[in-house]
Amino acid sequence: MSVSTPATADPSRILDIATGYMGAQQLFAASRIGLFAALAEGDRKAADLAKTTGVSERMARILADAMAGLGLLTRRDGSYSLTSSSAAYLTGGKAQLDLAPFLTFLAEISYPHWLQFPKTVDTDQPGDLGMTEARWATFMAGVMTYNKLHADMFVGALDFSAYRKALDLGGLAPNFAIRAMEASPNLRTTFVYAPDFIESVRQAVTGAGLADRVELIGAATETAEPRGAFDLVFVNHVVHRFTAEQNRAIFRHARAAAVPGARLAVLDFYLDDNAEQRAIDALHAAEYLVIDGTVVFPEAEVRSWLAEAGWRPLETVALPGSPRVLLAEAV
Repeated sequence: MSVSTPATADPSRILDIATGYMGAQQLFAASRIGLFAALAEGDRKAADLAKTTGVSERMARILADAMAGLGLLTRRDGSYSLTSSSAAYLTGGKAQLDLAPFLTFLAEISYPHWLQFPKTVDTDQPGDLGMTEARWATFMAGVMTYNKLHADMFVGALDFSAYRKALDLGGLAPNFAIRAMEASPNLRTTFVYAPDFIESVRQAVTGAGLADRVELIGAATETAEPRGAFDLVFVNHVVHRFTAEQNRAIFRHARAAAVPGARLAVLDFYLDDNAEQRAIDALHAAEYLVIDGTVVFPEAEVRSWLAEAGWRPLETVALPGSPRVLLAEAV
């Protein structure tokens, strides 16, 4: 008996997207109960996972099968094991970088907040986050954890060993410059951050043992006019937080502080004009808007601001699971 192939179009991708929230919720749950951490020492069956995580054997199998189906675990003869990605990012204290705080942010703040997205679509306005002190703590822990991932991908993709004097202008976290200095022993960095971020930057660079290679300046990002002769400039996670006119000014001020030939790295999510839009950028365009009304700009528009400010755009580097980096040179 032969099996015929339906002549109609394949609906699988539509269903994958439409049911994506099911996988997200199961990932959040698997992280919360320690399913991945339970596998850090080796393969386990569902019954063993149930005992370790404190859920029923049925639930342990449901979650483990879902994670296997989504490529975060492997399953062989009823035993589950970690993939390289889940081992690196989902195993708690044994992880290269534990993404649990970011997943908690998504589960407790971002995910339920998206229930307001229909209103955002109709009004072009953000929803109400209803923030409390506890929710702010969850929010910041999640965002800063995601930024650490971005910084790891950033330094892994780009080589800063040729540079000596960096300006980190207006970022949300010092991880990018810290990781760059760790990889480039001769690199020094001046941080020009909003005044209320300076103390957290001080703590971070001191904790990394880099305080003697750092200068800290508190100034509002949209009006800061740093002085110096910098051969490397970071404007990371800045563009989406400001208006077009403010971004134009930020790039002019950055150029005024840079020597000819200096390299500029602008990390953010971008809408593009490629044949296929990179999905993670477009998804974050909606995330930023519904969360707080900030904007993911078209890459072409950002490139035009750079050119106006005296920067020559060079290339765009896509970072795995992270934003893209638009590289430019001072002319």
